[in-house]
Amino acid sequence: MSFFDNLEKYKGSIAVIDDNSNKYSYEKLLNCSEKVASYFSKRDIVFLICENSFEFLSCYVGLIRKKIVIFLIDKSLNENNLSKLIDIYKPKYLLVPFDLKISEFKKKQVQINNKYKLYFTKYKKISKIDNNLALLISTSGTTGSPKFVKLSYENILNNTQKISEYLNIKKNHRAITTLQPQYSYGLSIINSHLIKGSSIIMTDKTLLDKNFWELLKKEKASTFGGVPFIFEILSKLKFSNMNLPSLKYLTQAGGKLQNNLLKEFNSICMKKKIKLIVMYGQTEASPRMSYLEWKYANKKIGSIGKALKGGTFELYDEKNKKIKKNNQVGELAYIGKNIMLGYANNSKDLQKNKKLKVLFTGDLGYRDKDGFYFLVGRKSRFIKIYGVRVSLNNIEEELNKKNINNAVVGEDNKLKIFIEDNKKTRSVLEILKNQMLIKKNIIEIIAINKIPRNVDGKIIYVQLKEKN
Repeated sequence: MSFFDNLEKYKGSIAVIDDNSNKYSYEKLLNCSEKVASYFSKRDIVFLICENSFEFLSCYVGLIRKKIVIFLIDKSLNENNLSKLIDIYKPKYLLVPFDLKISEFKKKQVQINNKYKLYFTKYKKISKIDNNLALLISTSGTTGSPKFVKLSYENILNNTQKISEYLNIKKNHRAITTLQPQYSYGLSIINSHLIKGSSIIMTDKTLLDKNFWELLKKEKASTFGGVPFIFEILSKLKFSNMNLPSLKYLTQAGGKLQNNLLKEFNSICMKKKIKLIVMYGQTEASPRMSYLEWKYANKKIGSIGKALKGGTFELYDEKNKKIKKNNQVGELAYIGKNIMLGYANNSKDLQKNKKLKVLFTGDLGYRDKDGFYFLVGRKSRFIKIYGVRVSLNNIEEELNKKNINNAVVGEDNKLKIFIEDNKKTRSVLEILKNQMLIKKNIIEIIAINKIPRNVDGKIIYVQLKEKN
């Protein structure tokens, strides 16, 4: 069963509102999606270039309903990297927005709706693709890495149902897009509203565009989601002073939000009578795994909460033994029907899918006496300084508290601190020396114009490691 098989029951409801406040019903969405699907055969492989528009959604829904294997591709991916991915995965088709020119396919194209064109590649249909495979989502955004997460129809349906049930999403709710759909959290927001017959205000405008806020107010958005970077922007925009009466709740995922920002937004949301739901997830889990109930927002500040219904968290020590005691740090593992089929690195991997029983997240955390989980860093984001294990994330957090925009990389006994303001070099050294007892001789501070981030605001550490 596909997660969009029952959309007909919402035919009379509004599915999408676009940038110009044009409204499209579910009936219109289904008609347009069927037209898109008519160009393909079941289990074809399609690269779908993403944007937040009704036309994109028509393509996405049509392909899902016809059981096409979809690669969600970032629109920012350069042509060279796109060509490499095409050679690796051999899709038969590309669905591309009009404003994106791909020189390799100039003559082989067909217009399929008001914003998308269809490109034909030189490749034929690949046989023996697993019937459960639905979506492939990149693990690295615009870098062109061939590694994709393989998600099944069951993965996405299970997770989408659990999220929509917990958030109590209703037909009269309206979500406005703040994230791109090739990002699993952004796609999850779309999926969880569609299966409930809700409306989605689809826009590529950012929070820094006044038209975004005008659209939110005019169309009475009831919710949006944000990664930590978005909440940093909201803080700078003085979200506390905004009059947005239609908003009912916000969700936060895609990384750990600093406790100072959590406190700030908990306070703001309480005054505005908006719920802030902190969630935790990874693309490998389709993507969300946990939630923190609003009533515990201040009591359990910094917690990712508890696993969504049907899922289970476990902790493992360095010897891979299950941790049973509370307040003991270990690697967080997750068990649930939303765990991926594995990773793909080439077209052959599309033919061999195996459901994983346990997802080891790579995140380190602990469980308190009340069963709430807290994260303390990434397993791979630790180094040893003179034999003592130090979290690079903790260093970043301490500097962030002092309003020093930074990114930290390193190896044992060597730290590189990247900052955007070279006037704060002395402050960085003082904080690391006095508060964290890190000696000056192992620290290198590098001023750069801008810390590189991907589409969801996460720091791209690989690019920093390449810098001198």
